[in-house]
Amino acid sequence: MKQYSTRQNKISRLIQREMADILLKVNKERFPGKLLSVTGVRITKDLSIARIHLSIFPSEFANDILEEIKLSGKQLRGELGRKTGKSLRVIPDLEFYIDDSLDYIDNIDNLLKK
Repeated sequence: MKQYSTRQNKISRLIQREMADILLKVNKERFPGKLLSVTGVRITKDLSIARIHLSIFPSEFANDILEEIKLSGKQLRGELGRKTGKSLRVIPDLEFYIDDSLDYIDNIDNLLKK
């Protein structure tokens, strides 16, 4: 397992908190009836890339929603910059991924019930 510095951890938590807030507003406008949450953020050692993991429910819409979020990545990065401008000198590039751990857990539960 990778070891993250204290700075990386602080920035990851800050980005996770702010992105959750930003995506809450985006979710209400663009994806009504869907549940979108930021499950984790990993940031590279040089603090240039933030990998944001999203949990999307219901999961059958996950790929479509993820693509739409990726297309609006520059706007999301700009909004993140406005919210964290005082805390971060450089706003990292954003990469979005689906966190499918809930589907995995659900699948394990179904297999154990059989």
